[in-house]
Amino acid sequence: MDSESYTVSLGNNNSEIRQKAESDFISFWDKQAKNLSWFSQWTKTLDWNPPFAKWFVGGTLNACYNALDIHQNTRAEKPAILWEGENGDSSVLTYKDLLDQVNKFSNALKSLGLKKGDRVTIYLPMVPELSISMLACARIGAIHTVVFSGFSSIALKDRIDDSKSKIVITADGGYRRGSVVKLKEIVDDAIKELDCVQNVIVFERTKIDITKNPKDKLWSELMKDSSTKCEPEHLESNHPLYILYTSGTTGKPKGVLHGTGGYLTHLYSTFKWAFDIKDSDIFFCTADIGWVTGHSYVVYAPLLHGATVVMYEGAPDYPDISRMWGIVQKYKVSIFYTTPTALRMFMKFGDAIPNSFNLSTLRLLGTVGEPINPEVWKWYFKTIGKEKCPIIDTWWQTETGGMMLSPLPGIETIPLKPGSATHPIPGTDLAVVDESGTEVPSNTKGYLVIRKPWPGMLLTLWGDDDKYKTVYWSKYENSYYSGDYAIKDEDGYFWILGRADDVLKVAGHRIGTAELESSIASHSDVAEAAVCGIPDEIKGEVIIAFVVLKQGIKKNEESLRKEIIKVVRNGVGPIATPEQIYFVSKLPKTRSGKIMRRLLKSIAKNDKIGDVSTLEDGAAVSEVQSAFDELKKSIKK
Repeated sequence: MDSESYTVSLGNNNSEIRQKAESDFISFWDKQAKNLSWFSQWTKTLDWNPPFAKWFVGGTLNACYNALDIHQNTRAEKPAILWEGENGDSSVLTYKDLLDQVNKFSNALKSLGLKKGDRVTIYLPMVPELSISMLACARIGAIHTVVFSGFSSIALKDRIDDSKSKIVITADGGYRRGSVVKLKEIVDDAIKELDCVQNVIVFERTKIDITKNPKDKLWSELMKDSSTKCEPEHLESNHPLYILYTSGTTGKPKGVLHGTGGYLTHLYSTFKWAFDIKDSDIFFCTADIGWVTGHSYVVYAPLLHGATVVMYEGAPDYPDISRMWGIVQKYKVSIFYTTPTALRMFMKFGDAIPNSFNLSTLRLLGTVGEPINPEVWKWYFKTIGKEKCPIIDTWWQTETGGMMLSPLPGIETIPLKPGSATHPIPGTDLAVVDESGTEVPSNTKGYLVIRKPWPGMLLTLWGDDDKYKTVYWSKYENSYYSGDYAIKDEDGYFWILGRADDVLKVAGHRIGTAELESSIASHSDVAEAAVCGIPDEIKGEVIIAFVVLKQGIKKNEESLRKEIIKVVRNGVGPIATPEQIYFVSKLPKTRSGKIMRRLLKSIAKNDKIGDVSTLEDGAAVSEVQSAFDELKKSIKK
């Protein structure tokens, strides 16, 4: 852990907020909820029936109304979205434009028979129509489930099928690294065996030719004569807002279900506290909306505050490594929120490129998605922020809805330690505990848990309350298990150390080992597979796969590697591509049959193997080591 600390004062120091939160967290959140516009008041602030929490019970509101309607008297002509496409296209949508478009699309959805509680899968590139689709669903009470446009047709099919979506919203294609990704083709492949999908709405982004099917509706035709008036549904606080699928330790992705009132309260508060948001700010979060950061801090939180958001479609280093700094300069960005993976990539190319752009409008910098290395933190602080911008290093998850650990310049000035996400946000209770649930001493590694309900927390897992209890609440009684290791130092600062379970974190994205292994094993020549992650200076972690072939397979190993990579890219998506694939005749397992990924990871990292007392067959370790050494030799040649 880095002992250096840095303090950048923004002149805020409101210790009263923390005091009130600590004395009575329920009353504290009750007061925070009043920052939103409600149609009717709640009758109970928190209904806590562990592990199920309902916040602001009986109160009614609408997420879209809070994001758009409330700004029409004061910010109608203010830009809501400054959009730039990878290919150079750009557009500006004011708060009035956005409300008009959302109302038109809400009416279009209703014309197709969509009702409150119906599910809609959104599979779009980073275009304003993605935000419009989400807000339109929220307006009419439909539940949106956004799927990252880098996922394959198989991964998309699983998510549509699990949510039983009536409508899929997609585009003909999207731009990525100068090429068009044919999204409509992927959707057609995904839904060919699904009866639940009644219509596919196609936004004409690239104007490429598409196959027109009976279920298809063009975005432009639906919007042409649609009315700009659509009353927002009055929804109970715990009405589901969205499902977002996230990888876990089992093969099937989990559908994290978020509500409305509690989630919006959490976002409104954390966005204000962490980013000290001003009406003049230009906010740029580089996250894709297909991930939770995009939901919470590209779409909902900034719009709740009437902020101006920069949205970019495409790769962050296309056509070259300077693209992000060019956007910061062009749009006079004042708050920049990105991933440590992106920063490691930018840092590799040195200081000259960012120093050639005018970054003087920046006043706050943020990171999200994974722990940030102290040296990258310092580079970000000195080279990008010129030592005048606080760095908001945030820890949170799809399940938590919004930030849980973060510096909060909007309410307090504290010393920042490079690599630490500092303290919990007010009104939450986080701790580092051992296997028995006992809080560990300072500077001791343990499991990060959350000991009280918080407003942004998931309602449950879609269609699976039992799995929700088992995954998050069974390890420790009445405490949420995050699956992350952490240390709390002597000053009460938290340091996140990465995943404690079988989930990989590649470039800030969670990929379940089980989902990846089952994808590899779907290759006709593969009997069994095990994957692990090893540290990587750019991506944080890269995927290593160990593969056992079926008996009698005598194919060329290099061609097999290419085939398996193709299977993974088609089955999960390009983000899950293994960095290396090793062929072995057996995998190291415990006597109970569990794969010992710890051993695989140690071998791949050239670390000491450690305790092998539970190993069933020591020869498996020798073989994995031998295969690894052979591949290393061939790479050197």
